[in-house]
Amino acid sequence: MRIDILTVVPELLESPLGHSIVGRAIKKGLVEIHVHNLRKYGLGPRKNVDDYSYGGDAGMVMMVEPVFRMIEELKAERHYDEVIYMSPDGETLTQGISNQLSLCENLIILCGHYKGIDHRIREHLITREISVGDYVVSGGEIPAALLADSIIRLIPGALTDETSALSDSFQDNLLSPPVYTRPAEFNGWKVPDVLLSGNPKLIKEWQDAQALERTRLLRPHLLE
Repeated sequence: MRIDILTVVPELLESPLGHSIVGRAIKKGLVEIHVHNLRKYGLGPRKNVDDYSYGGDAGMVMMVEPVFRMIEELKAERHYDEVIYMSPDGETLTQGISNQLSLCENLIILCGHYKGIDHRIREHLITREISVGDYVVSGGEIPAALLADSIIRLIPGALTDETSALSDSFQDNLLSPPVYTRPAEFNGWKVPDVLLSGNPKLIKEWQDAQALERTRLLRPHLLE
């Protein structure tokens, strides 16, 4: 898989995409991540990528030309399955969306900044808009890193134990059951006896019941 991320602040993506599971996936050759500075196609001697908005609203807007030229350059080299814009009014990111995107070969992720992007980019260049929640952050870089992480960890070989992802929360519209590790008792707090029983059938039944109960209590809308 290849992911190209377009941003005006590439430094924000260096650490999140260079370590842990994502970093190891890159080293294994499972994924390529290319972060592109949109100022490459900025206008004028200062390489401007933003301008005042028509209509006089407060805040600067990312211009259409640098984004268009960067996307056209990338598309000339390969086909992209999706051109994604990280937007607070996009579809809310879910595990199902991450599962879908993990099957793609090439993705472009555009990070908005300032007041947003010229709407013509959304009308003519973007194929999918994704939000990480009903709130606003300073730019799309952190949401883009979240999206990339949620996709990459699903690529076969990215996790040491590939079956681990199958039991993640939301994979089957349920939250994960509680998990424990050694010691079996600490400060008077005990691990449930069933997990120490060595009986796979009883353990699975307990985990399923716990997942259902936690979902009913914490995220009941998932059961609708």
